[in-house]
Amino acid sequence: MSKVYKVGFIGTGVMGKSMASHLQHQGHGLFVYTRTKEKAQSLIDEGAVWCSIKEIAETCDVVMTMVGYPSDVEEVYFGEQGLLNNAKAGTYLIDFTTSTPSLAQKIYRSAKEKGLYTLDAPVSGGDVGARNATLTIMVGGDEDVFDTCSPMLKALGENVLLQGQAGAGQHTKMCNQIAIASNMLGICEAVAYAKKAGLDQENVLKSISAGAAGSWSLSNLAPRIINGDFEPGFFVKHFIKDLKIALDEAEKMNFKMPGVEMAKEMYEKLAQQGFENKGTQVLYKWYE
Repeated sequence: MSKVYKVGFIGTGVMGKSMASHLQHQGHGLFVYTRTKEKAQSLIDEGAVWCSIKEIAETCDVVMTMVGYPSDVEEVYFGEQGLLNNAKAGTYLIDFTTSTPSLAQKIYRSAKEKGLYTLDAPVSGGDVGARNATLTIMVGGDEDVFDTCSPMLKALGENVLLQGQAGAGQHTKMCNQIAIASNMLGICEAVAYAKKAGLDQENVLKSISAGAAGSWSLSNLAPRIINGDFEPGFFVKHFIKDLKIALDEAEKMNFKMPGVEMAKEMYEKLAQQGFENKGTQVLYKWYE
């Protein structure tokens, strides 16, 4: 996809807005929809066209979605005014939402019947990765569709891999969230322990982030914790949704994940305390 396309982007929130902006700066014609129009205003100011989902489906060659929950994905794709009922044959539909593998497979089957091409392509890297076009993108779908869409995906991320057939991207994202869940517990406990021990937390971070304990979350989120910045790169409410999906999928495979169960319980209690719209690093509040 080296030529210019009409690209629709549905969902311009914390991450979607930056992703859409990269495509806009590549020269693609950008058509956007999000529930709160103000969230797309900077894109509109730079020339993006505000449209309904139906208008995007009818107009665009490629449509990308980055919405909140599987129920939102279902509505955007299967609703009467949605993508599958209104897109012209040959359109590429790429869903970046972290959703369920079964829904990705359902979209794939329905799209194929209508001559549409789909990829499930959940991402990791948070607001920083979206802003810097350094996302990891985990893709499920047909290899020829992936090959065609790769140049656009690589404008958004540095680590773009096809993991298998439809649904494989979503399964891979579950592996990502499972790894993060227990890692966030360790990071918050380490930063809190440093404080209790009377250490300079920033100095501790310089030592441990360069060693075997190093991780993306430690390098990017621990500094926010130390600075008291709990604003979202990724929302607690969305992380709870992801952990529920992971546990549901694990149950189908008769597989136990005690680390994920513990993290989910802790995040749910934080959400009940009013922290659902904060970033995942707000888990630190447990230890204050």
